[in-house]
Amino acid sequence: MMSRRQSLCPRPLWLVLLFSLVPLPAATQQAWLPLKADDGSVIANHRVPTELESEIEKLPGIVVVGNPKGDVTLAEFYDLNCPFCRKASIDLAELLRSDRELKVVLVPFPVLGVPSIQAGRVELVLARVATPAQFYQFHRKIYAGRGVVDGDRALAVARELGFAPERIVEQANATAVTETMKAHVRLGDRLALSATPAYVIKGIAILGHPGRDALRKVIASIRRCDKLVC
Repeated sequence: MMSRRQSLCPRPLWLVLLFSLVPLPAATQQAWLPLKADDGSVIANHRVPTELESEIEKLPGIVVVGNPKGDVTLAEFYDLNCPFCRKASIDLAELLRSDRELKVVLVPFPVLGVPSIQAGRVELVLARVATPAQFYQFHRKIYAGRGVVDGDRALAVARELGFAPERIVEQANATAVTETMKAHVRLGDRLALSATPAYVIKGIAILGHPGRDALRKVIASIRRCDKLVC
C-alpha cells in the first residue's frame, strides 16, 4: 500500500474532479447507422462533428498503438474499471495482431469513480514517460487481472514493468495530470460518449463494445467505401 505521504491526489482535488467525473449513464439504443453487435443487438451510435473528432489526437495523454500511419483510425475512450473495456482490450489486441494497417488511439477516460481516477493518474504519467509499446504492455497487463483497479494496483503493474513508483506518484499529483484528465472528460462529454468503452471512427461514435467481428466489419467497410456501412 502507498504511505500517506505517497498517496495519489489530496482530498480537495478529488472533490473538484469528482464533480465532473461522474459515472456515465447506460447508453440509449439510438442508432444513426444500422450497425449490429456480434450478438445481433443494435449498436448505439451517433454522428460526431468533424472538428470534434479531429480534437482527439490533439489531446495530451493519448497513446497511439498499431500502425501510426494506418489507413483506418479507431479511437477508444475507456475506463480501467470497466468490465466491457477489459473484453474490448482482448478483441482490439487480436485486431491489431491481424491488421497491420489499423491505427488505434487509446484515450484514458476515468469516469467510474475514485479508483479509476487514482489509476488514471498513474496511467497518464506512463503515457508521458513510457514508449507506446511499454504503455500498451501496462494497458494489457492491467486488464489481464481481476478486481478493482486503483492507484496501488496501477503502481504495482508499473513497477513490474520497471518504472519507479515513487517517481510516478510525484508526477501523478501534478496539476498537468489533473488538467489532462479533465480535458479527456470534457471532450468525451462534447462527443456525447455516454458509455464505456466508446469508439470514434470516421465521424461516428459507437457507444459500448460491439465485439471483435463487428469492429472488423466496420473497418472493412471504411476501406471499401469510406463509410461504416456501404
